[in-house]
Order: sequence, then C-alpha cells, then structure tokens
Amino acid sequence: MNSFWIILTGSLVAATCGFLGCFLILRRMAMLGDAISHAILPGIAIAFLLTGGRDSIAMLVGAAVIGLLTVFLIQLFHQSGVKSDAAIGVTFTALFAIGVVLISLYGSHIDLDLDCVLYGEIAYVPWDTLVINGAEWGPRAVWGLGIIFIISLLVVGLFFKQFKICTFDPAMAAAIGIPVALFHYLLMGLVSMATVASFESVGAILVVAMMVVPSATAYLLTDRLPVMLGLSMLIGVLCSILGYSLATWLDSSIAGSMTVVAGLLFLISFLFSPRYGLVSKWQVRRQIKLELE
Repeated sequence: MNSFWIILTGSLVAATCGFLGCFLILRRMAMLGDAISHAILPGIAIAFLLTGGRDSIAMLVGAAVIGLLTVFLIQLFHQSGVKSDAAIGVTFTALFAIGVVLISLYGSHIDLDLDCVLYGEIAYVPWDTLVINGAEWGPRAVWGLGIIFIISLLVVGLFFKQFKICTFDPAMAAAIGIPVALFHYLLMGLVSMATVASFESVGAILVVAMMVVPSATAYLLTDRLPVMLGLSMLIGVLCSILGYSLATWLDSSIAGSMTVVAGLLFLISFLFSPRYGLVSKWQVRRQIKLELE
C-alpha cells in the first residue's frame, strides 16, 4: 500500500508540474519552478522562527507568501527592462541567500535542518496522514497535491483561450481586451502553489525536474498545445511509475530515479521525435541528398 501512495504522490506532482510547465516552456520561463523552490526558503525559515515548531501549515503559508513575492519581483524586474532569465536568477539567488543566512543565524535554536528543508523525501509520504475525528484519510500530501491539481485543471480549462493567446501573442491579447497581467499572475500563482505544495513532500530536485522535463519532452512530440498538455501529464505519470520501479530495483533515491527516467524519456524524444528528433532530421537530410544525386 505504501508503494501505491508514493507512486500516486509522484504522479500528482509530475502531472501538476508538467501541465503548468508547458506554459512556462512556451513563455521561455522554464526555470521559474527552480527559482520558486529555492526562493521559498526564507518563508520556511521565518515560519519556524515565528512558531518555534515544524507545523506544516505555517510552513506552507510562509512558503506560499514568499513564492508569490518571488513571482511579483521577477515580473517587476522584467517590466523594468531586465531580461527574464536575469530577473529569475537575481530574485531567487537573493531570496535563497536570505533564507540560508536566517537558518545559519537562528538554526541552532530551533529544530531546523537545511538538508531536510531543501530535499524532501517522498518515501516518508505514506506516514504523514490526514486524521479527521480519529480516522485516517490517507497521506496529507495526496490531498494537498490533488486539490492543487484539480484547481489548476479547472482554471486553465475555464480560461484556456485566454491563456493560449496570452502565451503566444500577448500584444494581440491586449489589443482584443484580454487582461494580460491578470492572467500572467493567475498562471504564476498556480505555479507557485504547485511548487510549494510539492516542495514539502518531494523536495526541490523532483519539483524542478517535473516542472521542466515532461513539458520539454512533450514539446518535441507535438505542435498542438492541448496535445502537449495531455502528453506532459502522461509522461509525468510514466516517470513516476518507472522511476519508483527503478528505485526499488537499484535500492536508491526514489526522487532521483524518477528524475533519471524523465531525463531518459527526454533523450529518447530528442533523438527520435518524428519532426524535431536528431535521427529524424538526419533521415530527412539523407533522403534529400539521395534525391539530388
């Protein structure tokens, strides 16, 4: 039963992050997930300092506030003329450094481990259960990630046309009356919530990998956004299942194995994608060369 909860948690993380990551890939903001997953460290540290304990709700609130602040600062810097990648780099390194300083100054007075904060362990998910009136309702992570996943699907599904136009042609979106800034912050808010909800359970490595790799793999396989969204979720779930099997076989890190599988699937797509794969391009060039001879 524990393996089921671990795979389900990994699948929810992968599906949610992969689904939202498609929009980040298309907006050339792929590393935003990495930025948020590191920048929320001061929020977690401040929550520990204020509560004096490791209450998960306080941690999530602190992380969510700093996550939204990260998104706001990145957009503010970008609108002021700073390149997107530079804005992301400056913001997350500064906030991450503040978190490290806070922990180094006050970590000795509270039960706070930097490695534990940065690298969650998905194997412990089945034991952190949601208890209501003495009855256990399954792991907390599954409920939290499931709610975020459903919210993300509903929001994107309801405003799919607006998100699509704002992603591909924001100038046109503004011209036809779509509030581009509103939908930008709405999408960034969903990314922030997904990152924070995933971070506590599985750690930064798996969050960053699933925010980028499944969507990048899907990008190589199709030119249609709806298909790309579906493929990214499917690839994410496949990474979770195969990654857990690999971790069991090798007796290694589950999150690391899931990430390795994601990288292998991307490599296969990079080589054999029908349109963009290296092998496919080589075959087309070879065929053209033969026809010209």
